[in-house]
Amino acid sequence: MDSITTEEGSSSSSSTDGWKYDVFLSFRGEDTRYSFTDHLHSSLVRKGIHTFIDDGLVRGEEISQALLKAIEGSMISLIIFSENYASSKWCLDELAHIMQCKKSDQQKVIPIFYKVNPSDLRHQTGCFGKALASHECNFKDDPEKVIRWKAALTEAANLSGWHLTSG
Repeated sequence: MDSITTEEGSSSSSSTDGWKYDVFLSFRGEDTRYSFTDHLHSSLVRKGIHTFIDDGLVRGEEISQALLKAIEGSMISLIIFSENYASSKWCLDELAHIMQCKKSDQQKVIPIFYKVNPSDLRHQTGCFGKALASHECNFKDDPEKVIRWKAALTEAANLSGWHLTSG
């Protein structure tokens, strides 16, 4: 993902339950930032839901650590799977961490399949298969990384979520 910012609504559940955020949004910026994700984020904030979106942190802060902490501090992660989601190493690292938090912290994870077929994630076909094949070539020295990404994609695709086929 690009740069990071937190956008906050006022919600009492975050602070009282020990969560810093109600919702963490995971998405591929070039696919949905100025369309679906922007509208979803605005709606959540309008409803008073304390939401993390990567729009810019204080300069000098290490982005990856900030994202990991935001994921860990969120009650729910909404993963917006879009056509180019799996082409981003950053998104896949984020996804793997989200799925790890789901297991260890009992974080709720809800996938949103935005103009993509959930079975393409589950079986790593279509645009997801092409992206992963490219990553396998780029990460020959670290095949475990790609194996983790594949497992996270399959696990997320098997969760109950929303399948949106149009705008």
